[in-house]
Amino acid sequence: MRAHTEEEFKTFMSQLSETNATLGYWTDFTKVITNVASIEIKLNTLNYLLGKDDLRAAVTQLWNNDKSVFNVLQILIACRKRDKKKVINSNSQFVLLESYLNSLDGVMVFIEGSGLAKVFKDKNIKNLVDYVFGVEVGLDSNARKNRSGDAMENAVELIIKGSRLKYRKEVYSSEWPAITQALGTDKKRFDFVIETKNKTYLAEVNFYSGGGSKLNETARSFTELAPKINAVKGFEFLWVTDGKGWYGAKNKLEEAYYTIPSVYNLTTLSGFLEGIKEP
Repeated sequence: MRAHTEEEFKTFMSQLSETNATLGYWTDFTKVITNVASIEIKLNTLNYLLGKDDLRAAVTQLWNNDKSVFNVLQILIACRKRDKKKVINSNSQFVLLESYLNSLDGVMVFIEGSGLAKVFKDKNIKNLVDYVFGVEVGLDSNARKNRSGDAMENAVELIIKGSRLKYRKEVYSSEWPAITQALGTDKKRFDFVIETKNKTYLAEVNFYSGGGSKLNETARSFTELAPKINAVKGFEFLWVTDGKGWYGAKNKLEEAYYTIPSVYNLTTLSGFLEGIKEP
């Protein structure tokens, strides 16, 4: 397998994409709708508090009727219960945020200390269901990093499908004894496996729009992984990566590029796949 040249690396860098985001990347509305629907009844019950001047009396009435409705209060300050966030209380103790919701007095401390009391009294929120829908959209932005990876895999899969090559997704290295032996204690799950008559390509796919230590670690890891796989007859490691985040980790990428024969981006992948198709 021929190593890459310096000129080829320069071309590779010039082809890196600014983004792989589609319109669907920004918000997963299906997930948002599902999250809101799961607590909609409790939110509608808490709507009773909006506009009440005597907030404690209103909270007491709801507490005596069904204290479980207050279990959803954390989402009103954009914090999920599963996150197990801690705060400092009036006694300078670190306590779980959700611990305030175990008593009527605790609920009042939560509402007043978080600023929700004024929001409720002034009716800055008209409907808590609609409000939490907006909160969920905001929180969903934290999942965009994962969606970026999914978007890259989707883009690569479309290209592979277009080539009409036989492929599979998310395949573990343990499927092949020779690869298992080559990797030793390492176990890998490959994003794609592309199978031709003469060779099986084990592919990893990623996209980096921003920099960080993760890029250097990825390049180093694949630089070590590729020779182990390529030493096994009938197998080759394939790395499809893209994104201008690589500008900040150019040196590590260049080192990997000269070590790994099959490194491609979204621009060059289709040409490579055409080249490995059987006549």
